[in-house]
Amino acid sequence: MTTNEVANKLVAYCREGKYKEAYDLYAEDAISIEMEGAPGEQITKGKENIWNAYQQWEESIEEIHGGAVGNPVVAANHFVVPMSMDATFKEQGRWAFDELCMYEVADGKIKKAQYFYEVPEMG
Repeated sequence: MTTNEVANKLVAYCREGKYKEAYDLYAEDAISIEMEGAPGEQITKGKENIWNAYQQWEESIEEIHGGAVGNPVVAANHFVVPMSMDATFKEQGRWAFDELCMYEVADGKIKKAQYFYEVPEMG
């Protein structure tokens, strides 16, 4: 798949709530990088570990109040997708945030995902 095809599939899956399919677009040796100061690991390596980290994050959500997935912007082997979410987390309370999700594609798979957002003061 081209970078544009990967970007469009990822956006479609996220908009449809098909997160397992979205994570299946990742390479086996992919890495995921969260913002410094965010709960959990900052760097997660390996497709299975990235999926497990997502599931733990999803389980920490008590209620989703809203959110959106924007259109991808593609440049060579990278693409960026703006996303937003307003959710109540079981231990941290309600958090509404916007983020830029940047992806690197190699051999038709997402090789690297990095997320940019404001980290709230927790506790």
